Amino acid sequence: MTDALAGPDGALRCPWALSTEDYVAYHDEEWGRPVHGDDALYERLCLEAFQSGLSWITILRRRPGFRAAFADFKIASVAAYTDADKERLLADPGIIRNRAKIEATVANARVLADWAPGELDELIWSFAPDPAIRPAPKRLADVPAVTDDSTALSKTLKKRGIRFVGPTTAYALMQACGLVNDHLSDCTARRSAP
Repeated sequence: MTDALAGPDGALRCPWALSTEDYVAYHDEEWGRPVHGDDALYERLCLEAFQSGLSWITILRRRPGFRAAFADFKIASVAAYTDADKERLLADPGIIRNRAKIEATVANARVLADWAPGELDELIWSFAPDPAIRPAPKRLADVPAVTDDSTALSKTLKKRGIRFVGPTTAYALMQACGLVNDHLSDCTARRSAP
C-alpha cells in the first residue's frame, strides 16, 4: 500500500506535489535531485531558513524575488551587504521581510566567505546517509521530519557559525538537495531520479 496518487497525466506522485502546478514542476524536476556547489547549497540553506514557519509554496513562488534580492545567492556578494542593504531588503515585497532571517542570510554569507572553495559542499554532503540502508518510504508517515543525520548536520553548521539551521531545517535541506530520496516508493520522480 502506498500513499502515491495519480496526477492529471496518470503518473503516480507524492501527494503533496499535486496541490499546485508549481509543486508538480518542483517535485518532478528539483526536489530530491543532487545539488552541489557552495553558492547553490547556500541558496537552498537560505530558502529553507526563510521557509521556517511558512508553507514551502510561499517560498517557491517568491524564489525569483529572493534571487534578485540576494544577488543570485552568490556568497561573496551577499557577504558584502551593508546595513543599508538589509534595510532595503526589509522593504522588498518580493521576499519574506523577516529581520532575523535577513540578518542570518547575510551573517551566514560572511561566515561562508571565509571557507575554502567547496568546503560547504563537502561538509553538507558528508552527512548524506548510505542510500542502501534507507528503505523507500511507501507512506507519508514513513518520511521523518528530523533524523540523527540532520541533527548532527545542524549541530555542525551551528558550531561553524551558521544561523537558522535547526534539525528540521537541516532535514528539509537534505531532502531538497538529494542527500536523501524521500519520494514515495511508487512515485514517478523516485524512479526517474539519477
